[in-house]
Amino acid sequence: MKTLRYLCLAAGLGLGTAWAQPLIIAQGTDAVTLDANDATDSPSATVISHISETLFKLEPDGSIVPWLVESYEVSEDARTWTLTLHDGITFHDGEPLDAEAVKYNIERLTDPDNAFAFAFLLAPISEITVIDELTLELSLDEPFAPLLAHFTHSSTAMQSPAAIEAAGEDFGDNPVGTGPYRFVSWDRGEGVITLEAYEDYWNEGPEITEVRFITAAESTSRMALVETGEAHVAVRVPPQDVERLDANPNITVENTSSVRTIYMYFNALREPTNDVRVRQAINYAVDKEEITEFLLGGAARVSDAPISPGVFGYTPVGEYEYNPERARELLAEAGFENGLDITMYSPSGRYLQDIQIAEAIQNQLAEVGINATIETLEWAAYLELTNRPPEENDVLFAMLGWGTVTGDADYGLYALFHTDQWVPTGSNRAFYSNEEVDSLLDRARTSTDPAEREALYAEAMQIIWDDAAWLFLHSESQLTAIRDEVEGIIVHPTERVLAYNARFR
Repeated sequence: MKTLRYLCLAAGLGLGTAWAQPLIIAQGTDAVTLDANDATDSPSATVISHISETLFKLEPDGSIVPWLVESYEVSEDARTWTLTLHDGITFHDGEPLDAEAVKYNIERLTDPDNAFAFAFLLAPISEITVIDELTLELSLDEPFAPLLAHFTHSSTAMQSPAAIEAAGEDFGDNPVGTGPYRFVSWDRGEGVITLEAYEDYWNEGPEITEVRFITAAESTSRMALVETGEAHVAVRVPPQDVERLDANPNITVENTSSVRTIYMYFNALREPTNDVRVRQAINYAVDKEEITEFLLGGAARVSDAPISPGVFGYTPVGEYEYNPERARELLAEAGFENGLDITMYSPSGRYLQDIQIAEAIQNQLAEVGINATIETLEWAAYLELTNRPPEENDVLFAMLGWGTVTGDADYGLYALFHTDQWVPTGSNRAFYSNEEVDSLLDRARTSTDPAEREALYAEAMQIIWDDAAWLFLHSESQLTAIRDEVEGIIVHPTERVLAYNARFR
């Protein structure tokens, strides 16, 4: 019924090629929150990136450029950063973006009382001094190598302090930033978010005056929307549909690289997944090559490290080849020679072919005696369930993806494997903990020698791999269907579809 509602809603928009018509982007899952500091998922980050902007910007080619910041200086000992903002930037409520506003935003993100999962991005900043209206100085107790990369993360985006104070806990439903689009409405029941161009935007403004993000979890529904012209963009095209869509003279399917790694994490605190032999057995029991070839049509590569190529610090550290006999041996050593039962959680519509991949894994595990039952939930509920503290969290085995969207291994490893980052205050849902890994990741953060940092990450990843902290699956490409009457859509490697440079032909 929900799919039909989406189709009817989009049809009711009366799409055409007129410039005044809204641009429609079909996502697989709705946003969870539009509060940049609180968002932890890409569907939310995609929408937020149109509303709220970061001090620095990660370009699609991997370069980092100042954005809200006009210029910056770093002291010789890398412990003092001086930032100067562009003059004349305002939030959508008319309030100025000044040094005090930046100070407020950084302190809000890193305040332990707020318990934001991505506080670790800027937590090493120990003191913020406002020098004048547009200049501020950041002090650190020791060098923090990934700081510049972290300033590009959407969770560090600047938001109106006045609007935050006024809205309180409802700010996530009423965001106010400095971006090219301002928030208009969010129909959570239908999964529709509407934005309109901000007339006082400080930079070159968008040509399309209205953008709508609609939600269609089922891939067949998303593809139908873009084929009929009821949406202009649809994410996560199933590989089996690429040839048909490409044959449509009105549609182009773009294949864009991604920094996203897909995995299934194991709960390291509860039986039986607290046994490394069980975790390794599951890694040997799953044929990743078969999944990438037959379910993903080659739009993915089998993982050989916890992070994907293209990220600073990536080094291939191994591969669990498909070996069901070795899986049975390990299960027997762990005391499960007669097999075991396990519940496996998977989202549906969040990642490319996610539920189909879960079903393939279920079948492959059955061949070695593991009886896996699949559970799936709506995306926001899925994140809430897996985000519970250890004493309340009985999820043993669950699929997730992680895009290292800063382009630096710190974000892809520290957030997911450091003991300090256990959920709910971090993102380590596996409750993985290894003192040696913690030490390596800590040292890599403070080293200013890139070669040393790469060596430390390689060592940490090898331990994580040997510990089989996850079922390591694959890094995926982005297959995005775009109607040809639209140009200028950016499909960013960080898995955000960006519309602010788009126009109708």
